[in-house]
Amino acid sequence: MAYFLLIVGFVLLIKGADLFVDGSSNIARLLRVPPILIGLTIVAFGTSSPEATVSIIAALQGNADISLGNVVGSNIFNVTLVVGIAAFLYPLMVESETTKKEIPFVLLASGALLVLISDTELQGLSDNLLTRSDGIIFLLFLSIFMYYVIEVGMKSRKESIQKPIPSNIKWGKNILLTLAGLIAIIFGGDLVVDSGTEIAYELGMSKTLVGLTIIAIGTSLPELVTSISAALKKESGIALGNVVGSNIFNILFVLGASAFISPLSVNGKIFIDVMIMIALSLLLFLFSRTHYKIKKAEGLVLVTMYIIYLVYIILRN
Repeated sequence: MAYFLLIVGFVLLIKGADLFVDGSSNIARLLRVPPILIGLTIVAFGTSSPEATVSIIAALQGNADISLGNVVGSNIFNVTLVVGIAAFLYPLMVESETTKKEIPFVLLASGALLVLISDTELQGLSDNLLTRSDGIIFLLFLSIFMYYVIEVGMKSRKESIQKPIPSNIKWGKNILLTLAGLIAIIFGGDLVVDSGTEIAYELGMSKTLVGLTIIAIGTSLPELVTSISAALKKESGIALGNVVGSNIFNILFVLGASAFISPLSVNGKIFIDVMIMIALSLLLFLFSRTHYKIKKAEGLVLVTMYIIYLVYIILRN
């Protein structure tokens, strides 16, 4: 039964992503804002919903390894496999603001996570813990990011207010498409995570490994199928904005809310994964600075990096 539900989940994810990209890209046109901003907000928040659901539930159940592993593993998956496959299918154009502000914000959030979980090294405490006050700090960082996005969106809207919008693009239809796609993505992601986790535990995998692999990949499938769908439709702004926005939401909102609800104990193994996440985010930043485009060859490098990482954590377990 678990294998059947896994297939159903994948079908819902793929179809939902197709509807979601169509609806959200048209909403961007109706709002007269660049698709990158829709990718950073509506799409990113929507595709991060599975991570939020899984991590918050895991935190409430006292499964900190799954909660943290899910976020770190998802972010690594996003910057390597999601961007890599999308760029391999269709080279991703990168806007200057993305390299100057948005990807650096991912690096800032990742660095803040490393600092806040390093209690034994920096404060001499006996245990590493992501506390409620740490969660509040993340949520405050998120409010700063949202203020920046809204400000940029309003500025862009004023500059493009005179551009005509095709008569066949309607608010009602595209809101319905976006919501239907999002519901399919979340429900499909939930099926994939539950059935995939059941299969993984039957195979004898540890909680940390399940969090970094099965759950992280499962909850990142919405980002993967959404970005691939956007790349195939040549919507680079949504494809890349989805990943950048999702990684920011994963750390600042998902971990922020999880830690605020229930403080998270930190497994020593996760430090290496956080540092790998930072290094790979830096690599994405460097690639995005190359002619403001992530090309097929660079996409292949990112995919290879994820395969190497996956082999490493499986052997480490």
